[in-house]
Amino acid sequence: MNLYQSLGYLVLGSRLRRLSEAFLAEINKAYQNAGIDFDASWFPVFYLLSKNDALSIKELSEQIEVSHPAASQLITNLKKRNLVTSDTCSDDGRRQLVTLTDSGRELLAQIIPIWDAISETMTRLVEDDETAMQLLPAITAIENAFRQTKLADNIVEKLNTNLKPAGND
Repeated sequence: MNLYQSLGYLVLGSRLRRLSEAFLAEINKAYQNAGIDFDASWFPVFYLLSKNDALSIKELSEQIEVSHPAASQLITNLKKRNLVTSDTCSDDGRRQLVTLTDSGRELLAQIIPIWDAISETMTRLVEDDETAMQLLPAITAIENAFRQTKLADNIVEKLNTNLKPAGND
């Protein structure tokens, strides 16, 4: 057992970040090996725009669960690469509707087979390991638990309970 495994929940975030970084590096390598200039961090926007003609930056940020500024920054980056465009919404001048450009749609056509290959490869990778097959349901369960509780508040409450002097009830 390595250090990270032995420390349990104390390093949960670090372990998840390391796993995520390793996974995304492999995915980016797959795009690169296929000769496709695509970054895995763009996936949520491309996926959502593949299912919707146009979405506002607010809708994108809500669906990919990032802040509006983070979504805006990602869209700006994709605009610079001529992969998306944004236009003012006709019925609400404050909203910017994001759509794929022709170049973005061409790129989407190239990456969809890679998405299918990723899904198939990951399914094969975990299908013989009962514990590994529980990864996605377990992540969903933890995400739901985090949405239902304020972890920091619970930690402070636990600290206050443990530090309370005996006999002061």
